[in-house]
Amino acid sequence: MKEQENTRKRCPVADRCGSCEYSGVAYKKQLEEKQQYMEGLLGEFCQVKPILGMEQPYYYRNKVHHVFGQTKNGIISGSYEADSHYIVNIDHCLLEDRLAQDIMKTLRTLIRSFKISIYHEDSGRGLFRHALVRRGFSSQEVMVVLVMTSPILPGKNNFVKALKAAHPEITTIVLNINDKDTSMVLGSRNITLYGPGFIKDRLMGCTFRISPASFYQVNPVQTEVLYRTVLEYAALSGKETVVDAYCGVGTIGLSMAGRAKQIIGAELNADAVKDAILNAKENHITNARFYQEDAGVFLNRMAEQQEKADVIIMDPPRSGSTETFLSAVSRISPKRLVYVSCEPETLKRDLVFLRQQGWNVHKIQPVDMFPMTKGIEAVVQLSPKF
Repeated sequence: MKEQENTRKRCPVADRCGSCEYSGVAYKKQLEEKQQYMEGLLGEFCQVKPILGMEQPYYYRNKVHHVFGQTKNGIISGSYEADSHYIVNIDHCLLEDRLAQDIMKTLRTLIRSFKISIYHEDSGRGLFRHALVRRGFSSQEVMVVLVMTSPILPGKNNFVKALKAAHPEITTIVLNINDKDTSMVLGSRNITLYGPGFIKDRLMGCTFRISPASFYQVNPVQTEVLYRTVLEYAALSGKETVVDAYCGVGTIGLSMAGRAKQIIGAELNADAVKDAILNAKENHITNARFYQEDAGVFLNRMAEQQEKADVIIMDPPRSGSTETFLSAVSRISPKRLVYVSCEPETLKRDLVFLRQQGWNVHKIQPVDMFPMTKGIEAVVQLSPKF
């Protein structure tokens, strides 16, 4: 805690980037303000537990994305300035993994050396758009994804060789093709240039395969804290059928498979479902199955077919869940519902709906997954009144 109290670093580009609203604020103060916010927002449901913070709240992001741009002074990379598409050149970020930042700087040098054109949003011309670096916290495996408008990378073999020479830690390099006029970072097609095309990491005693587009929590230290709370709130005895909704690559469901009768996962992203199935095989887990489908549609069909679940785990996107999904939860009527939220405002909206549907909120545990920002995750335990 002493480390938390004394932590007060200021990011050099915080004013332009806008991502770190708490940059320069002592970490203890950040946690106090987040706690007050959560109590004010969610205190009507039950007592909000003290937020769980980090001992070392810097350089925690194991997924780093940079957009690339061309200026009269050369090639830059970083994030968009708040509320604009002006690129803030980032050489040193207090949140991003240090190795990932070094790789981004190397990519700028290599792009210039190989005379690769930079994509220009307005004209739609140019080749190189983005780069994505993902690093396994436990495995230390490193994936580099080069996002380009064409599958043809000039001097491909030499480019890959030079990048590997500069950073031997890299275990795979993927070329992603995004030739659409879109704000989406990744396109749908990947070409593996080096390595297996994915990385693996260990979390909660399981090994997980992570592909370029797969969702995987960006703060591995706090993810363990988050998932241990989910496991505690699920209160499994080994006899339960558990639905893992919005399951991603299966991290939550697979981490509790050894304590449940069976795990049923539902996820819309096809790449993530493929990884979830492979992750189950990798970990020799035979009581888990995954389906590629919208979580609301999937759960609604379960309710219509009168299928039962003892525990439902839900981890929706920032937009929260849907009335279709939440109504289906009530019709299935599990013994416990565990809601993992990354957006407190939509969490409140959904808890209001669930309360109207006859659910009791028993526990709310905030977790600081994103130090230096206003982002807060929470785990909520509910049970039906009926």
